[in-house]
Amino acid sequence: MSRFERQKKLPGFGSEGQKKLSESRILVIGAGGLGCPALLYLAAAGVGTLGIADGDSIGESNLNRQTLFGQNDIGKSKAETAANVLKEKYPEIDFNIIPHFLKAENALDVLKSYDLVLDGSDNFGTRYMLNDACLLLKIPLIMGAIYQYEGQLMVFNFEENPMNYRDIYPIPPKSDEIPNCSETGVLGVLPGIIGNLQAAEAIKIRTGIGEVLKNKVLFYNLKTCAFYDVAIEPNPDSQKDIPISEEEFKQRDYQISCGLAEIISWEKALDWSENIGNSKLIDIRELDEEPIVENRAFEKIPMKKLMENPEQIMDVENIFLFCKSGQRSELLAEKLKELFPEKKICSIRGGILDKLSPFKNKGK
Repeated sequence: MSRFERQKKLPGFGSEGQKKLSESRILVIGAGGLGCPALLYLAAAGVGTLGIADGDSIGESNLNRQTLFGQNDIGKSKAETAANVLKEKYPEIDFNIIPHFLKAENALDVLKSYDLVLDGSDNFGTRYMLNDACLLLKIPLIMGAIYQYEGQLMVFNFEENPMNYRDIYPIPPKSDEIPNCSETGVLGVLPGIIGNLQAAEAIKIRTGIGEVLKNKVLFYNLKTCAFYDVAIEPNPDSQKDIPISEEEFKQRDYQISCGLAEIISWEKALDWSENIGNSKLIDIRELDEEPIVENRAFEKIPMKKLMENPEQIMDVENIFLFCKSGQRSELLAEKLKELFPEKKICSIRGGILDKLSPFKNKGK
């Protein structure tokens, strides 16, 4: 008995449905809390080609929800690790690894070779960018999102007169309207549920079974175990904000800052800087600022020098900043994040004066 035998027995699915899946090319953006379960069940169902796009590396705090990864994977590429894990389980599937974040300059070239896109990203800029790219390329887009105890599921650009993300959210939020990404919290089971629903919609679209979630937004509340959906009418006014050509798309700035800088503890900063590749721990205090500490664990680059020449960190992917009390490093992290939105840039809480600082009893 083949592993697809039970699927083929389903009324309306059969061998024809399995054949359609085996010929499908699906791209998953983000191998995180949404992407991991979606990838796992798409691979298990027999999707022929899966693309995995993610420029991030695995951190310990990811492990409560990103279930393709374990403790030994910390510091590794999410896209490459997810592909390796799935390849072990399902060697007949072709995996395309895109180990970097998509930008307006490269997104269209990546998306063009796929039948369907699943968005498991965690920021508004990427959502608007993928929405516009899929509209230009006429590719269905399945978007999932979570916030604390609630999740959303949407299918865009499917069949005639479809809705798109701008029909629901016509105006992108300002940076100060976005919750701090590092403080909202999440139970791992919630993105697992939404990611699986994304995979289910993808299978329905590619095989033609069932009724696709078209022109609706599905809401799920984990606390009350309640599902409900809201019908959405396509809004003609949203079309004015969608680029009309690939050239216009590539010139768009889709950057939307997450508002506040990510603030982490000394324990996490040291763990990440030591175990995640291409990382740098930076003391942004002035050269003669007390307490003076000399330690090979970090590099000293005063804040003014770093702002005058931010290109000096161009090749570093994970940057952890600290100052005396944490205020300047938070401000600088925000400014650098605006310049380099694809990088992980964190401010260390409490700075050198924090009671948990590994340097607090050293130097002057």
